[in-house]
Amino acid sequence: MRLLVTHRTTYTYATPANRAIQTLRLTPKSHDGQYVVSWRVDVDRDLRLDSASDPFGNTVHTFTVDGQIDRLEITAVGEVLTEPGHGVLSGQVERFPPVLFLRETTLTTPDAAIVALAEAAAEAAAEPIPRMHTLMTMIRQAMTYDTVPTDSTTTAAEAIALRRGVCQDFAHVFIAAARHLGFPARYVSGYLHEPAVPVNVGGHGWAEAYIEDLGWVGFDPTNGHSPSDEHIRVAIGLDYLAAAPVRGARFGGTGESLKVEVSVSQAGAPRPTATNAGMQGQSQSQ
Repeated sequence: MRLLVTHRTTYTYATPANRAIQTLRLTPKSHDGQYVVSWRVDVDRDLRLDSASDPFGNTVHTFTVDGQIDRLEITAVGEVLTEPGHGVLSGQVERFPPVLFLRETTLTTPDAAIVALAEAAAEAAAEPIPRMHTLMTMIRQAMTYDTVPTDSTTTAAEAIALRRGVCQDFAHVFIAAARHLGFPARYVSGYLHEPAVPVNVGGHGWAEAYIEDLGWVGFDPTNGHSPSDEHIRVAIGLDYLAAAPVRGARFGGTGESLKVEVSVSQAGAPRPTATNAGMQGQSQSQ
């Protein structure tokens, strides 16, 4: 599938900020089943956009803006060719052994409810792949997609208690449960092509679990299936905060407003017109 992506993040301030620092994980990499034809990241300011790789191998752009800032716009535009792979990742360089991804974080520490969910999945399916698919299905049945009650700091334990959340919450619950069962698991940020919802207010997030003798396999508990050729994989981390598309801090200023628009369309399809909710960037003020 040939997918076209436009990801636009716009900050506005009622009172101008004095400085803004941004870290962007907006650039996908090519691997088996995913080929990046073209990709560009732009900022509506005359500045230096530094590029590097973080410890997980994600492409990271950083920049600093000084002066009176009443508006700041960041845009990523690109074209990616995808092929179905049944969720199995191959052709990707791994910087760490899988065991690293057994490490808990504040966002992915399991509580009694997550442990019970994990144990129920283990009891229902003995083999690794069926067990992870069962876990994914159980999470989707236990939770309702809802953009209102959670944010980027909501933990897996809080999300399962609410029984609702957005894609990052579903992924965090899956990761916490999978690690409890001894499966290394990690967060994946990226994009999802949804023909019925071509314009979104955020990207998408799912999880990958490491299966012995097979490798890393993707699971999208929000949608109840493994990633397909409609998914574009961008960044990985121990949790959402390590793979967030846009994170930043501002100095000074008041009344910050954040608007995110993401369109993912298939080449040749009509221009998007709808809007829905999804995963957003995160900003912090100082």
